[in-house]
Amino acid sequence: MIKKSFVKAKKQYKVTFEVPVEQLGKGHDVRVLGNFNGWSWDKGLSMSTGKDAYKADITLAAGEYQFRYLVDNQEWKNDWEAQGYTSSGYNSDNCLLSLEKVAVAKKAATKKPAAKKAAAKPTAKKAAPAKKKPVATKADDLKRIEGIGPKIAGLLNDAGISTFAQLAKASPKKLADVLTAAGARFRLAKPGTWQQQAKLAAAGKTDALKKLQDELKGGVKK
Repeated sequence: MIKKSFVKAKKQYKVTFEVPVEQLGKGHDVRVLGNFNGWSWDKGLSMSTGKDAYKADITLAAGEYQFRYLVDNQEWKNDWEAQGYTSSGYNSDNCLLSLEKVAVAKKAATKKPAAKKAAAKPTAKKAAPAKKKPVATKADDLKRIEGIGPKIAGLLNDAGISTFAQLAKASPKKLADVLTAAGARFRLAKPGTWQQQAKLAAAGKTDALKKLQDELKGGVKK
């Protein structure tokens, strides 16, 4: 999981990396390596161990970044909820992190408020009868699907896919069209197992879904 917030005073982002302990196990030396630290173990961002997750904070300028987690300087792991994935060039995928440039507004000069004119009392109008609101379909958390991060979940919602049932019925072509239209960094996402995962999630088959996801990496079978 990635959390980010823009710090106006520094004109940079505070980024928090978080990995569930259940994904990696307890008692490991886990570090965040990426193009922001030269993919170096020695310079890697060390993650502290909490009760439920490994966590680490870093301050980064706006830009596009790639990263992965390295466990005990031996085993690479990806973030389950990364914004997207791209080929590392070594028969594996790197996670994507996009930090958009934020314009810091200048403070406008304070003007003295103009004297208010006495307002005429509005004529009372009869309230219009309240319209009945249509019953909305409750959206599911699509980020539970291995390979789908917050950005891709938002793209799917914009395309009218907001529940596991809708995702399970979506054609491979529609999913490919959604990713292609979103730009180059999403075209490498691999939705081949999304419908299968969504079908299990929609049916409430949690154990079967977890068993399947244990065999996946970035939405693709290891």
